Amino acid sequence: MTFKSVLSICVILFFSLILLAQVGDISQKDEDDYRVGPQDLLEIKVFEVPELNITTRVAENGTIALPLLGVVDVEGLTRRGVEEKLAKLLEESYLKNAQVTVFIKEYESRMVSVMGAVKSPGNYKLLGSMTLMQLLSRAGGLTGDMGEKIIVIRTFPGGKTASLSIDLDGLMLRGDPKLNIPLMDNDIVNVPIERTYDVFVFGQVEKPGNIQMSRGTGMTLMKAIAQAGGFTQRARRGSVSVTRTVDGEEKKITVNVKKILRGKQKDFQLEPNDVVFVPESLL
Repeated sequence: MTFKSVLSICVILFFSLILLAQVGDISQKDEDDYRVGPQDLLEIKVFEVPELNITTRVAENGTIALPLLGVVDVEGLTRRGVEEKLAKLLEESYLKNAQVTVFIKEYESRMVSVMGAVKSPGNYKLLGSMTLMQLLSRAGGLTGDMGEKIIVIRTFPGGKTASLSIDLDGLMLRGDPKLNIPLMDNDIVNVPIERTYDVFVFGQVEKPGNIQMSRGTGMTLMKAIAQAGGFTQRARRGSVSVTRTVDGEEKKITVNVKKILRGKQKDFQLEPNDVVFVPESLL
């Protein structure tokens, strides 16, 4: 892993810790902005009329059933909106100056999911307006094995889905506000874990052995040789061999590194578990 990669990871983790420190209980503003929906559990109290106090769950059609009032549609209303609607209905037929208090005991209708390289993956209640950064904070921040992108899978009305790709460095390091997108109900946020694998370099290089590479960035023959300390003086650069296992069978590929160095041939792309051997010059 390069110094730049280590520095980027350290900076991202630092910002994750700052975000995590700022996350406390759900703010009152979030609760006030939340829109009631199916399966939410509401606790309703009417001042000085305990007979009307009830805890009820919102039905799939967005309604609740209450004493005296019967079935009332509350879907899409804020907590304050439900209070005002119930008070108005009670004042029309039963009470003067009705004082109704509504508590949302369980938020079930609007959820987002986060998975991958976060400390606490899972489902989170979408309370009020929530941005991508806020969700990552609630999920405990990023772990050190994240990749370069965040993928947001979004489902639109009618069932159509779309995938949004967010550059992690742009979001966390450069703080690009356009990348801190507001989340929507049923969004799935995936922070891919960066998978690593080995290639092996032996023969006439200064530091033979295994070299770790990530699937995201890939590894070329020249990069692998450079990370192995470069060629020794006795290296035969014109016939470097790469042994690759394909469908259980070994395949040997000979690469003329001299042509790559002269710009006459593209650098050779390595694959997981390739074995590179640099032979000794006969001279």
